[in-house]
Amino acid sequence: MFGANFKYAMTKQSKYTITAALPYANGPVHIGHLAGVYVPADIFVRYLRSKGDDVVFVCGSDEHGVPITIRAKKEGVTPQQVVDKYHGIIKNAFKDFGISFDIYSRTSSKTHSETASEFFKKMYEEGKFVEQTSEQYYDEKNNQFLADRYIMGTCPNCGNPDAYGDQCEKCGSTLSPRELGDPRSTISGEKPVLKETKHWYLPLDQYEPWLKEWILEQNKDWKSNVYGQCKSWLDAGLMPRAVTRDLDWGVPVPVEGAEGKVLYVWFDAPIGYISATKDWATENNQNWEEYWKGDNSKLVHFIGKDNIVFHCIIFPSMLKADGTYNIPENVPANEFLNLEGDKISTSRNWAVWLHEYLQDLPNKQDVLRYTLCANMPETKDNDFTWKDFQTRNNSELVAILGNFVNRAVVLTNKYYEGKIPARGTLEAIDKETIATMEAIPGRVGASLEKYKFREALQAMMELARLGNKYLADTEPWKLQKENPARVETIMNIALQICANLSIVAEPFLPFTAQKLVEMLNIDTLKWADAGRLDILADGHQINKQQLLFEKLEDQVIDAQVQKLEDTKKANEAANAPVEPSKDLCTFDDFMKMDIRVGHILEAEKLKKSKKLLKLKVDVGFEERTILSGIAQHFTPEEVVGKKVAVLVNLAPRKMMGIESEGMVLMAETKDGSLRFMEPSEAAEAGNMIS
Repeated sequence: MFGANFKYAMTKQSKYTITAALPYANGPVHIGHLAGVYVPADIFVRYLRSKGDDVVFVCGSDEHGVPITIRAKKEGVTPQQVVDKYHGIIKNAFKDFGISFDIYSRTSSKTHSETASEFFKKMYEEGKFVEQTSEQYYDEKNNQFLADRYIMGTCPNCGNPDAYGDQCEKCGSTLSPRELGDPRSTISGEKPVLKETKHWYLPLDQYEPWLKEWILEQNKDWKSNVYGQCKSWLDAGLMPRAVTRDLDWGVPVPVEGAEGKVLYVWFDAPIGYISATKDWATENNQNWEEYWKGDNSKLVHFIGKDNIVFHCIIFPSMLKADGTYNIPENVPANEFLNLEGDKISTSRNWAVWLHEYLQDLPNKQDVLRYTLCANMPETKDNDFTWKDFQTRNNSELVAILGNFVNRAVVLTNKYYEGKIPARGTLEAIDKETIATMEAIPGRVGASLEKYKFREALQAMMELARLGNKYLADTEPWKLQKENPARVETIMNIALQICANLSIVAEPFLPFTAQKLVEMLNIDTLKWADAGRLDILADGHQINKQQLLFEKLEDQVIDAQVQKLEDTKKANEAANAPVEPSKDLCTFDDFMKMDIRVGHILEAEKLKKSKKLLKLKVDVGFEERTILSGIAQHFTPEEVVGKKVAVLVNLAPRKMMGIESEGMVLMAETKDGSLRFMEPSEAAEAGNMIS
């Protein structure tokens, strides 16, 4: 279908700088990040490398900005401690998942601080910024200006009383702090005041004509979701955007009079791609400028849809303002991946975290890569479900790809002691199969060149389906005795398909492709080899079969689903309303209650009750029998020895034929579980509680 011309085009080496969005180092990476950014970026990079292109694939942790400081305050640690913790978790998870960065850096590095400062200073000295004084909210109690996320108030659109200064998470509206009703500081809880502050702004309005020409006229072939969002921004008109802010965490603004100000994270973070490339170049004796400024180098950003404006409008304007950098060739952003029909949310813990997946399902990186690519939200939001994950593993990877390779390798070892048999006379089915095999690599490559990853994956799997069907139709196991020469031809073709799969599957399933290479006893091949029928020479010795994929049983999937159900219940409990106050009682009413420290001496279950435990409690002046409805929350062994609060002058009450002489006081949490009211320090049985 694509023929020799496509293969020739692939042999011409190009230079690529591929960037993947810097993940915030305020939490781990989840499957939404993977499907939106890192899986497609890694597939594309692996394909380019296989073609022989000169590629540098850079990423790193975004370690500045308000999300980091919010996490630090929440955990009671410093911002540096937060980023150190999550940088390690993220970096290791990416490595274990097979995301093949040439470098994974971080924006708290010395190189980045110097690069970002130099970038700002050059633009500042060339007069590329405008200075503006504006009023911003200020927390007088804590003596600091408030970032948008440190302000909460009432959403003007839906009335949510807990909307943030930049967004209402209930209705999704984008907001500014001054739109909120009854604003309050999330740090002190006080009402903030407006105070003047000076900042530097990037005058995006001055770049609007160039952006319209570059994006709307020259790049109409960009993905529709990317082009459409850019057009909406440009049609609405661009305004100057602040590149500095009042904050104590970030890259300090490198000019006089800017004390207490740092570079805005949206300005700082994309420069992280450049600083990461510098570090990589130093480590590998390369010239970083060839990748960012060279005439034959192409820049491609892989991001999610929430970053489109930054990578298509703002960062290109920064690069244009500098005047020495290449402008992105493409920004193939994806939409969002949902989870079990609900939006992924880190704050609600509604996510499948990569590091937990790798622990729960070891050696199944390719199953997740495959499922995420098959469900990739390329132009609209898509959904991940564990049942679909199971189906794709069992019905596609196991039943088609794994089954085909296993049959081919097992039969070769059985019939020929692992040596590749020679092909003989070709029949019609052989010629048709070979022609289809030769065309598939070109189709996969053409789809990847257009950033159509789902389409490319389907074409790759057609090669596995082709091999599986070929063996099923020819049934060599039935011909071995009566026509061994025919079987030799069949097995040769099947094994050549396996060798082709080791090339074509590698960008998508790198761990599986490596197993194939080991089974076939060959070196890792290049994309130019794909489509060949002579990869495996006659008589070449292959190895024994390895298990590529294993069936996922229901209990494995049920455990993951239950994990999410537990999260949902925890969220519901956390958001459950607190019981309102009961009617007022007088001081005299309260003083009638005699509450004392009790010591539980004995406990036993009542045979005819699921709820009641029979307790013997020392209340200081005597021992009492008390029936307590806690049997569904505690075992008798768990409560013996506890010091508890007891209402000792409650009128006796007979239950199950036993007289209960008091009440053990309990606290009920939002999820319905019970907690004992225990003295925090040593107290004796009979001590008064008031």
